[in-house]
Order: sequence, then C-alpha cells, then structure tokens
Amino acid sequence: MKTPTDTTPSGGLPPSKGAPEAIKAIPIRHWGRYVSAVVVLGLLALLANAVAGADLQWSAIPDFFFDGQILAGVKNTIVISVLAMIMGLVLGVILAVMRMSKNPVTSSVAWGYIWFFRGTPVYVQLLLWFNLALIFPILNIMPIYKDEMTDVMTPFMAALLGLGLNEAAYMAEICRAGIQSVDEGQTEASHALGMTDSQNMRRIVLPQAMRVIVPPSGNEFINLLKTSALCEVVMYEETLRKARNIGNNSGAVVELLIVATIWFLIITTVFSIGQYYLERRFAKGASRQLPLTPWQKVRRNLFTWHRRPARSGGITS
Repeated sequence: MKTPTDTTPSGGLPPSKGAPEAIKAIPIRHWGRYVSAVVVLGLLALLANAVAGADLQWSAIPDFFFDGQILAGVKNTIVISVLAMIMGLVLGVILAVMRMSKNPVTSSVAWGYIWFFRGTPVYVQLLLWFNLALIFPILNIMPIYKDEMTDVMTPFMAALLGLGLNEAAYMAEICRAGIQSVDEGQTEASHALGMTDSQNMRRIVLPQAMRVIVPPSGNEFINLLKTSALCEVVMYEETLRKARNIGNNSGAVVELLIVATIWFLIITTVFSIGQYYLERRFAKGASRQLPLTPWQKVRRNLFTWHRRPARSGGITS
C-alpha cells in the first residue's frame, strides 16, 4: 500500500497559494529620440514653408499632368526601359556564360565588354551611338543589309542600344554571381543522376540562383527607368523631353519638371511593388516562413479579432 507523499518543504511551512506580486517595469526614456524627432519635424516645417512661398503656378501641375504628350512620354519611357532590360538580360546571360568559360578567348572578350561598358558613362555611350553616322555613313552588311546610317540610327535605336548594351554589362556580373552562388555539389549530384549540362542548368542551378539574381536585377530595372531620362540627349521623346518641350512653350518650366518627377515616382513605385512580390516568390525555397505582405498585415490588424488568452489557474475542489 502506497503512503501519501509529503509535499511540505523541509522548513515546515506550507507552500504559498497567493499570486506573486506583479513586477512594475519602468521604461527608460530615450531623450535623444525626442530631440531628433523635434529637429526633423522642424526641418520639414521649414521645407514646407519654403515650398508654400515659392513662385510657382501650382494650377499648371494638374492641368498638364494628364496631357496627351506627357502620357505619350510616359509610355515611351516604359517601352524603352522594358526593351532595354530584356536586351540587357539576354546579353548578360550570354556574357556570364562566356566569362565563366574555360576558353580564354571567349572569357577575355566577355571581360573586355564588361570593362568597357561599366567604365564609361551612359551619357557618352548614347552620344556615340547617335553620332555613329559621322564615322560610318553607310551601314553595309554585305549579304544581308545596306542602308545609310542616319536612317538606321534613329533616336529610338540609339536609346535602345545605349541603354541595352550598358545594362548587359551589369546583368552579366549579376547572373555570374547568382550562378556561382549555387554549391558545386548540386551540379555533381545532378551529373550523378544522369542529367546533362543543359538540364542541370535549367532544373538545378537556375532555380536556386534566381533568389540571388532577382533582387539586384529588380534594382537595376528601377535604376534603368530613371536612367532613361538621359535619352533626351538623343532626342528620344520620353517623359522628361516631353515635359521640357511643354514647359518651354508654356513658360511653366519648373512646374512641368515637377510633373515629370511625379510620373517617375509613380512608375518606379509600381514596378517596385512588382519587384517585392517577385522576390517573395523566389524566396519560397530558402525561407521556412515568409513574412507577411503589407496587405496581409493590414487585413490582420483590421479584420482579425484577437481574443484575450484565458488565465490558467488551479483546480478547485
């Protein structure tokens, strides 16, 4: 027969049944945060006061914001940026493979291409392409095509070559870094399973490299959207050139520059949101649990009821 276990402490005092006294935590005051907040708010107030007192025709901004020429310039900006990015991505992958090749000729050519286009300003490259007719008056590809260079090198073509070829140099390094980030053991395992080099690249390497390639590629595209404003120098009718033409004719020069600025902010914001969700998609294989999206956070805070957790207590007899 079992005897009841004595739970009384060695001192002979019974255990206390009362709840422990709550700890009163006093938060530390960070005075530096308050001072910095006051300074920032003061600077913002000064900036707002300066803008409010500026001699601007504020009514011109909404009047020209949806003007047909401005919208045509926005369309041209998006078109030239997307086409230049596609061109840069395709050439960048080719250059990355050439750079990693064991053939010294192809590797050296790829290195020289990247060295030249990364080392010269985009502005200069655009001017070189636009003035190519001064060096080569006739474009003569003997069995295929022959025409005057002035007819071939239009503002659109000069802008596309200037942006696309420059972007290819940066995309080559991004793609090379992404491919080299995949462990070589993955390739050895795929070869052991009987996969060819193309199957290994398509099914094993690239899916894992995309989470390294996508973020900097998205940043490059956002930067390309802004760099497209330099195409004004080759007379390509993008957003900035359209805004400057209207501003010079109407006299509202600064107001139209503000319109162009707002449109660039809208375009980059839209594509930045797309970049966020694209990065989130390719991060699924690397993160156990993805962070909530901004919309999911809003839904959780607005439409989810958090019930107060029940207080655990002892069983009363």
